[in-house]
Amino acid sequence: MLIDSNQIVSMTEANQNFSKVVRQAEENGCVVIFKNNKPKLVLLDIDQMHLSLPQSDDRLDRAAKKELSRAKWL
Repeated sequence: MLIDSNQIVSMTEANQNFSKVVRQAEENGCVVIFKNNKPKLVLLDIDQMHLSLPQSDDRLDRAAKKELSRAKWL
């Protein structure tokens, strides 16, 4: 997984400066939060994901799995 260094934030910084991390996610599309020097969480800007709402007959979890498999950054 390739991660831009501008998108990496420590868990400590995310806890202490959440609004700053949110602004970074808005600017870059996502932020990867590291814990113990390993990627642990991803904060995404939904507007940049271009999510489509599930159809009424789709279950939400199936739609979410479909979107996650489509995303190449995971």
